[in-house]
Amino acid sequence: MSEQIPVQDVTPADKDSDNVDLYVQREKIYTRAFTGLYRNLRRVGGLVLFILFFGTAWLNWDGRQAVWWDLPERKFYIFGATFWPQDFMLLSWLLIICAFGLFFVTVFAGRVWCGYTCPQSVFTWVYMWAEKVTEGDRNQRMKLDKAPMSGQKLLRRMAKHGIWLGVALLTAITFVGYFTPIRQLVPDLLTFEVGGWALFWIAFFTLATYGNAGFLREQVCIYMCPYARFQSVMFDKDTLIVSYDPNRGEKRGPRKKGIDYKAQGLGDCIDCTMCVQVCPTGIDIRDGLQFECIGCAACIDACDTIMEKMNYPKGLISYTTEHTLSGEKTHLLRPRLIGYAIALIAMTSLFGYAVSNRSLVELDVLKDRVLYRENDNGRIENVYILKVMNKAQRDLTFMIEAKGLDGLIYEGQREVRAAAGEILSVPVELSIDPEKLPSSTNDIVFRIQSADDPSIQQDSESRFIGPSVR
Repeated sequence: MSEQIPVQDVTPADKDSDNVDLYVQREKIYTRAFTGLYRNLRRVGGLVLFILFFGTAWLNWDGRQAVWWDLPERKFYIFGATFWPQDFMLLSWLLIICAFGLFFVTVFAGRVWCGYTCPQSVFTWVYMWAEKVTEGDRNQRMKLDKAPMSGQKLLRRMAKHGIWLGVALLTAITFVGYFTPIRQLVPDLLTFEVGGWALFWIAFFTLATYGNAGFLREQVCIYMCPYARFQSVMFDKDTLIVSYDPNRGEKRGPRKKGIDYKAQGLGDCIDCTMCVQVCPTGIDIRDGLQFECIGCAACIDACDTIMEKMNYPKGLISYTTEHTLSGEKTHLLRPRLIGYAIALIAMTSLFGYAVSNRSLVELDVLKDRVLYRENDNGRIENVYILKVMNKAQRDLTFMIEAKGLDGLIYEGQREVRAAAGEILSVPVELSIDPEKLPSSTNDIVFRIQSADDPSIQQDSESRFIGPSVR
């Protein structure tokens, strides 16, 4: 007789509860101020990101904005390079490289992107700082929320929301400034001459930043961001994670400094809940790894501070791995991590090669709708329109030629001058004696080459159509 799988009744004790609430109302999180190594690292990293974001928009390059996405003209300037819609594939590859970079970092060090460089996290920390300077630390804010409205409470609220809106507005103006030159955008705003679309997007991103960082906060990380959901498939037992050491911390409980707590059967955790009070997502890291954890290490800083005050060793909460916690050896190099690294290096190298060797001239050949015609000299003639795009940031002179058939005669401009960013339409006629046509459809190649820089050239294939050859 085969063994039966044991069955356990997990029916809730309250059988009268037929309705299950799928939505839990948000409980406001009041974070406590703290200090520590990882907080300082996060502040330095955030400062660097802010300088890059807010400062780059004001840089100039050759008389224009250094980084500028000129949508009306379909030009994308990044310092000395100009990109066109034809270079969109490069953007796709860049996004793929960023995705693989995120995968690599996640496998190696967990959600450090979320904790240190994600815009949602960075702006949330800025907004929490604004709360602290206007409404006080955690306990003061909790009391203020419970207190009835008064003049002082109203002033504190207005100061907080004023800072929030100011940061959001500055962020929105800077973001739109990458699409509308910021040196023109700011004066237009001050003189109320800004365009309708620019004003719309400034208002949109102001409200988005204000709402996400001021009110939604951890809700974005928990419910809206897909990364929180699929990160677990990239974790393994060698991934660095923020974790509590239960072997050292348990049994947790309060105690007096200097008392032999080991004799009382207690671990190093004094159950002060400081790790919970500083967490921006409101979780208790002592409950184990949770998808809500963004890896910001705020709990590490808070716990280390308490351990130092108690004269206990630091590291009760730390960046560690599951293997280390279980007393096993952590393997830094493992097949999946190596695979991501190889793919990342290969794609980055190919991307760099593609960008550095991309052609600065674009050539498109449009054949006339009339397949062919016979001219006055009895030659078979085909008509083409050449679209020549100068993708360089300087004026260039181009030489045009066609090849692929013996006896092919080129009629049209052989030399054209194109300004930087200009697109020219060049009509061209090709003709050949019928006797020299090998078939009714023949491959030809148009070549355009810069007279100023021979390395700038582009080929484009087309067809020369003639009568059927018997």
